[in-house]
Amino acid sequence: MAKRSGHKKGSLAFRPRKRAESQMPSINFWPSSSEKRLLGFAGYKAGMTHLIYVDDSESPNKGNEVFASATVVECPPMVVYGVRGYKNGKPIGDILCKDEKILKRIGISKRKDNSFSAADVDHVFVLAYTCPFLTGIGKKTPERMEIAVGGKDCAEKLDYAMSLLGKEVRVSEVFKPGEFLDAIAITKGKGWQGTVKRFGTAIQRRKATGKRRHIGTLGPWHPAYVQYTVPMPGQMGYHKRTELNKRIMKIGPGSEMAVAGGFPHYGVIKTDYLLIKGSLAGPQKRLIRFRKAVRVSLPPRQPQISYISLDSKQ
Repeated sequence: MAKRSGHKKGSLAFRPRKRAESQMPSINFWPSSSEKRLLGFAGYKAGMTHLIYVDDSESPNKGNEVFASATVVECPPMVVYGVRGYKNGKPIGDILCKDEKILKRIGISKRKDNSFSAADVDHVFVLAYTCPFLTGIGKKTPERMEIAVGGKDCAEKLDYAMSLLGKEVRVSEVFKPGEFLDAIAITKGKGWQGTVKRFGTAIQRRKATGKRRHIGTLGPWHPAYVQYTVPMPGQMGYHKRTELNKRIMKIGPGSEMAVAGGFPHYGVIKTDYLLIKGSLAGPQKRLIRFRKAVRVSLPPRQPQISYISLDSKQ
Protein backbone atom coordinates (compact mmCIF):
# COMPACT_ATOMS: atom_id res chain seq x y z
CA MET A 1 0.00 0.00 0.00
CA ALA A 2 1.02 3.61 -0.49
CA LYS A 3 2.66 5.44 2.37
CA ARG A 4 0.17 7.89 3.82
CA SER A 5 2.82 10.48 4.65
CA GLY A 6 4.62 10.11 1.30
CA HIS A 7 4.71 12.90 -1.21
CA LYS A 8 2.93 12.79 -4.55
CA LYS A 9 4.93 10.91 -7.21
CA GLY A 10 5.67 12.81 -10.40
CA SER A 11 5.47 16.53 -11.01
CA LEU A 12 2.31 17.70 -12.74
CA ALA A 13 4.36 20.43 -14.45
CA PHE A 14 5.60 17.88 -16.98
CA ARG A 15 2.22 16.49 -18.06
CA PRO A 16 1.37 15.11 -20.51
CA ARG A 17 4.39 12.84 -20.68
CA LYS A 18 4.06 11.96 -24.33
CA ARG A 19 6.54 11.83 -27.18
CA ALA A 20 7.59 15.11 -28.73
CA GLU A 21 6.01 15.91 -32.08
CA SER A 22 9.33 16.84 -33.67
CA GLN A 23 13.00 16.31 -32.90
CA MET A 24 13.62 20.01 -33.55
CA PRO A 25 12.17 21.88 -30.55
CA SER A 26 10.19 25.08 -30.97
CA ILE A 27 10.80 28.22 -28.90
CA ASN A 28 7.59 29.97 -27.89
CA PHE A 29 9.08 32.88 -25.94
CA TRP A 30 12.05 35.14 -26.64
CA PRO A 31 13.58 37.72 -24.28
CA SER A 32 13.61 41.40 -25.16
CA SER A 33 16.98 42.99 -25.86
CA SER A 34 17.95 46.52 -26.89
CA GLU A 35 21.30 45.23 -28.17
CA LYS A 36 21.53 44.74 -31.93
CA ARG A 37 22.12 40.99 -32.19
CA LEU A 38 20.61 37.58 -32.80
CA LEU A 39 19.03 36.11 -29.68
CA GLY A 40 19.58 32.44 -30.45
CA PHE A 41 21.63 29.75 -32.17
CA ALA A 42 21.68 25.97 -32.57
CA GLY A 43 24.20 23.14 -32.38
CA TYR A 44 24.66 19.39 -32.11
CA LYS A 45 25.53 17.66 -28.84
CA ALA A 46 28.93 15.94 -29.08
CA GLY A 47 29.56 14.65 -25.56
CA MET A 48 30.84 15.59 -22.11
CA THR A 49 34.16 16.31 -20.47
CA HIS A 50 35.34 18.03 -17.30
CA LEU A 51 37.26 21.17 -16.47
CA ILE A 52 38.82 23.13 -13.61
CA TYR A 53 38.15 26.84 -13.32
CA VAL A 54 38.26 29.66 -10.79
CA ASP A 55 34.89 30.10 -9.11
CA ASP A 56 33.77 33.72 -9.64
CA SER A 57 30.30 33.35 -8.09
CA GLU A 58 29.25 34.43 -4.60
CA SER A 59 29.54 30.90 -3.21
CA PRO A 60 31.86 29.94 -0.31
CA ASN A 61 34.34 28.67 -2.94
CA LYS A 62 34.73 32.11 -4.52
CA GLY A 63 38.30 32.62 -5.73
CA ASN A 64 39.18 28.92 -5.49
CA GLU A 65 39.68 26.41 -8.27
CA VAL A 66 36.68 24.09 -8.59
CA PHE A 67 35.92 21.00 -10.64
CA ALA A 68 32.89 20.92 -12.94
CA SER A 69 31.43 18.76 -15.67
CA ALA A 70 30.77 20.34 -19.06
CA THR A 71 28.99 19.51 -22.30
CA VAL A 72 30.56 20.09 -25.70
CA VAL A 73 28.16 21.27 -28.43
CA GLU A 74 29.38 21.59 -32.00
CA CYS A 75 27.91 24.70 -33.62
CA PRO A 76 28.56 24.88 -37.37
CA PRO A 77 27.74 28.22 -39.07
CA MET A 78 24.07 28.97 -39.71
CA VAL A 79 22.87 30.48 -42.97
CA VAL A 80 20.27 33.28 -42.88
CA TYR A 81 17.99 32.77 -45.88
CA GLY A 82 15.10 35.07 -44.97
CA VAL A 83 13.57 37.73 -42.73
CA ARG A 84 10.06 37.39 -41.29
CA GLY A 85 7.88 40.08 -39.72
CA TYR A 86 5.07 39.59 -37.20
CA LYS A 87 2.15 41.84 -36.35
CA ASN A 88 -0.07 41.00 -33.38
CA GLY A 89 1.37 37.49 -33.29
CA LYS A 90 0.69 36.74 -36.97
CA PRO A 91 3.29 36.59 -39.77
CA ILE A 92 3.01 39.51 -42.20
CA GLY A 93 5.52 38.47 -44.86
CA ASP A 94 8.89 36.93 -45.66
CA ILE A 95 11.84 38.53 -47.40
CA LEU A 96 13.97 35.76 -48.93
CA CYS A 97 17.53 36.08 -50.17
CA LYS A 98 18.18 36.22 -53.91
CA ASP A 99 20.82 33.48 -53.96
CA GLU A 100 19.17 30.44 -55.55
CA LYS A 101 21.87 28.09 -54.24
CA ILE A 102 21.02 28.96 -50.64
CA LEU A 103 17.30 28.42 -51.21
CA LYS A 104 17.82 25.22 -53.18
CA ARG A 105 19.57 23.54 -50.23
CA ILE A 106 16.34 23.72 -48.20
CA GLY A 107 14.04 22.88 -51.12
CA ILE A 108 12.69 26.35 -51.98
CA SER A 109 12.42 26.61 -55.76
CA LYS A 110 10.11 29.61 -56.17
CA ARG A 111 10.83 32.88 -54.43
CA LYS A 112 7.79 34.96 -53.47
CA ASP A 113 8.16 38.68 -52.83
CA ASN A 114 6.23 39.45 -49.63
CA SER A 115 8.29 42.42 -48.51
CA PHE A 116 7.32 44.64 -45.59
CA SER A 117 8.58 47.72 -43.78
CA ALA A 118 9.39 48.41 -40.15
CA ALA A 119 6.09 50.26 -39.73
CA ASP A 120 4.12 47.15 -40.68
CA VAL A 121 5.48 44.84 -37.94
CA ASP A 122 6.14 44.76 -34.22
CA HIS A 123 8.55 41.77 -34.15
CA VAL A 124 11.34 40.76 -36.52
CA PHE A 125 12.81 37.27 -36.91
CA VAL A 126 15.44 35.82 -39.20
CA LEU A 127 14.89 32.54 -41.01
CA ALA A 128 18.00 30.39 -40.75
CA TYR A 129 19.09 26.81 -41.24
CA THR A 130 21.90 24.71 -39.81
CA CYS A 131 24.78 23.13 -41.72
CA PRO A 132 25.14 19.56 -40.38
CA PHE A 133 27.03 18.53 -43.52
CA LEU A 134 30.02 20.53 -42.21
CA THR A 135 30.25 18.22 -39.20
CA GLY A 136 31.15 14.54 -39.06
CA ILE A 137 27.79 13.18 -37.84
CA GLY A 138 26.76 12.02 -41.32
CA LYS A 139 23.66 14.18 -41.55
CA LYS A 140 22.93 16.21 -44.67
CA THR A 141 19.43 17.64 -44.20
CA PRO A 142 19.53 21.05 -42.46
CA GLU A 143 17.03 22.16 -39.81
CA ARG A 144 15.09 25.35 -40.50
CA MET A 145 14.12 27.67 -37.67
CA GLU A 146 13.19 31.19 -36.65
CA ILE A 147 15.54 33.26 -34.49
CA ALA A 148 14.50 36.50 -32.84
CA VAL A 149 16.44 39.72 -33.46
CA GLY A 150 17.32 42.28 -30.78
CA GLY A 151 17.35 46.03 -31.18
CA LYS A 152 16.00 49.34 -29.88
CA ASP A 153 13.06 49.41 -32.29
CA CYS A 154 11.67 47.52 -35.27
CA ALA A 155 13.58 49.71 -37.73
CA GLU A 156 16.92 48.81 -36.16
CA LYS A 157 15.95 45.14 -35.95
CA LEU A 158 14.93 45.04 -39.60
CA ASP A 159 18.09 46.80 -40.78
CA TYR A 160 20.27 44.38 -38.84
CA ALA A 161 18.33 41.36 -40.09
CA MET A 162 18.63 42.55 -43.70
CA SER A 163 22.40 42.96 -43.25
CA LEU A 164 22.62 39.23 -42.41
CA LEU A 165 20.45 38.07 -45.32
CA GLY A 166 22.23 35.47 -47.41
CA LYS A 167 25.25 35.28 -45.07
CA GLU A 168 26.72 32.73 -42.70
CA VAL A 169 26.61 33.52 -38.98
CA ARG A 170 29.08 31.97 -36.54
CA VAL A 171 28.30 31.22 -32.93
CA SER A 172 31.11 33.53 -31.77
CA GLU A 173 29.21 36.42 -33.40
CA VAL A 174 26.09 35.68 -31.36
CA PHE A 175 27.27 34.61 -27.89
CA LYS A 176 30.22 35.45 -25.65
CA PRO A 177 32.11 33.34 -23.07
CA GLY A 178 30.60 33.69 -19.61
CA GLU A 179 27.13 34.47 -20.96
CA PHE A 180 24.07 32.61 -19.66
CA LEU A 181 21.79 30.73 -22.04
CA ASP A 182 18.61 28.71 -22.05
CA ALA A 183 18.95 25.30 -23.71
CA ILE A 184 15.90 23.74 -25.42
CA ALA A 185 16.14 20.14 -26.61
CA ILE A 186 14.38 16.78 -26.84
CA THR A 187 15.47 14.34 -24.13
CA LYS A 188 16.63 10.75 -24.58
CA GLY A 189 13.82 8.37 -25.42
CA LYS A 190 13.37 5.46 -22.98
CA GLY A 191 10.23 3.89 -24.41
CA TRP A 192 7.32 2.46 -22.39
CA GLN A 193 8.22 2.22 -18.70
CA GLY A 194 6.47 1.23 -15.50
CA THR A 195 5.55 3.44 -12.58
CA VAL A 196 8.63 2.68 -10.47
CA LYS A 197 11.05 3.94 -13.11
CA ARG A 198 8.74 6.58 -14.58
CA PHE A 199 7.62 8.24 -11.34
CA GLY A 200 9.83 6.78 -8.61
CA THR A 201 7.01 5.10 -6.70
CA ALA A 202 7.76 2.68 -3.89
CA ILE A 203 8.21 -1.05 -4.55
CA GLN A 204 5.50 -3.09 -2.80
CA ARG A 205 6.42 -5.71 -0.21
CA ARG A 206 6.35 -9.26 -1.52
CA LYS A 207 3.26 -10.47 0.38
CA ALA A 208 1.07 -7.44 -0.30
CA THR A 209 -0.61 -8.46 -3.55
CA GLY A 210 1.78 -10.86 -5.19
CA LYS A 211 3.10 -7.97 -7.30
CA ARG A 212 5.88 -5.56 -6.43
CA ARG A 213 6.43 -2.95 -9.16
CA HIS A 214 2.85 -1.70 -9.47
CA ILE A 215 0.62 0.95 -7.93
CA GLY A 216 -1.10 -0.14 -4.74
CA THR A 217 -4.16 2.03 -5.33
CA LEU A 218 -5.63 3.85 -8.31
CA GLY A 219 -7.34 6.45 -6.14
CA PRO A 220 -10.52 6.85 -4.06
CA TRP A 221 -13.96 5.47 -4.86
CA HIS A 222 -15.28 8.94 -5.61
CA PRO A 223 -14.87 10.39 -8.11
CA ALA A 224 -15.56 7.00 -9.66
CA TYR A 225 -12.84 7.16 -12.29
CA VAL A 226 -9.07 7.07 -12.41
CA GLN A 227 -7.71 10.60 -12.22
CA TYR A 228 -4.89 11.77 -14.45
CA THR A 229 -2.72 12.50 -11.41
CA VAL A 230 -2.39 8.78 -10.60
CA PRO A 231 1.04 7.41 -11.63
CA MET A 232 0.55 5.04 -14.53
CA PRO A 233 2.86 3.22 -16.97
CA GLY A 234 3.53 5.00 -20.23
CA GLN A 235 6.03 6.82 -22.42
CA MET A 236 9.23 7.95 -20.70
CA GLY A 237 11.71 10.25 -22.37
CA TYR A 238 11.74 11.94 -25.78
CA HIS A 239 10.14 15.00 -24.21
CA LYS A 240 10.81 18.65 -24.97
CA ARG A 241 12.59 20.26 -22.04
CA THR A 242 13.98 23.76 -21.41
CA GLU A 243 16.92 24.27 -19.04
CA LEU A 244 17.46 27.79 -17.78
CA ASN A 245 20.69 29.63 -17.02
CA LYS A 246 23.35 27.40 -18.59
CA ARG A 247 26.71 29.18 -18.59
CA ILE A 248 29.07 29.29 -21.56
CA MET A 249 32.56 28.39 -20.35
CA LYS A 250 34.36 28.65 -23.70
CA ILE A 251 33.86 29.24 -27.41
CA GLY A 252 36.47 28.18 -29.93
CA PRO A 253 37.36 26.28 -33.10
CA GLY A 254 37.16 22.51 -33.23
CA SER A 255 40.94 22.15 -33.30
CA GLU A 256 41.03 23.23 -29.64
CA MET A 257 38.68 20.41 -28.61
CA ALA A 258 40.78 17.60 -30.10
CA VAL A 259 39.69 14.82 -27.74
CA ALA A 260 41.80 11.69 -28.18
CA GLY A 261 39.85 9.30 -30.40
CA GLY A 262 36.93 11.70 -30.72
CA PHE A 263 33.70 11.66 -28.72
CA PRO A 264 31.94 8.28 -28.47
CA HIS A 265 29.03 7.93 -30.94
CA TYR A 266 29.88 11.35 -32.39
CA GLY A 267 33.43 11.64 -33.70
CA VAL A 268 35.79 14.57 -34.16
CA ILE A 269 34.63 18.18 -33.89
CA LYS A 270 35.34 19.97 -37.17
CA THR A 271 33.71 23.40 -36.69
CA ASP A 272 33.15 25.84 -33.82
CA TYR A 273 32.01 24.55 -30.45
CA LEU A 274 30.37 25.72 -27.22
CA LEU A 275 31.56 24.42 -23.86
CA ILE A 276 28.52 24.58 -21.55
CA LYS A 277 28.81 24.04 -17.81
CA GLY A 278 26.81 21.02 -16.65
CA SER A 279 24.74 18.57 -18.64
CA LEU A 280 22.26 19.07 -21.46
CA ALA A 281 19.24 17.08 -22.60
CA GLY A 282 19.41 14.49 -25.34
CA PRO A 283 21.86 11.92 -26.71
CA GLN A 284 24.84 12.52 -28.98
CA LYS A 285 24.07 14.18 -32.36
CA ARG A 286 20.80 15.62 -31.00
CA LEU A 287 20.00 19.20 -32.05
CA ILE A 288 20.04 21.70 -29.17
CA ARG A 289 18.66 25.21 -29.55
CA PHE A 290 20.01 28.07 -27.45
CA ARG A 291 18.52 31.45 -26.67
CA LYS A 292 19.60 34.42 -24.59
CA ALA A 293 18.69 33.77 -20.95
CA VAL A 294 15.25 35.11 -20.05
CA ARG A 295 15.84 35.29 -16.28
CA VAL A 296 19.48 36.39 -16.03
CA SER A 297 20.62 39.80 -17.26
CA LEU A 298 24.16 39.80 -15.82
CA PRO A 299 26.98 41.00 -18.08
CA PRO A 300 29.14 38.10 -19.33
CA ARG A 301 32.31 37.44 -17.32
CA GLN A 302 35.12 35.50 -18.95
CA PRO A 303 35.75 32.33 -16.86
CA GLN A 304 39.33 31.62 -15.81
CA ILE A 305 39.78 28.03 -16.96
CA SER A 306 42.97 26.31 -15.90
CA TYR A 307 42.31 22.81 -17.28
CA ILE A 308 40.04 21.09 -19.80
CA SER A 309 40.20 17.32 -20.09
CA LEU A 310 41.05 16.14 -23.61
CA ASP A 311 41.66 12.53 -22.56
CA SER A 312 39.99 9.72 -24.46
CA LYS A 313 36.32 9.22 -23.61
CA GLN A 314 36.24 5.73 -25.12
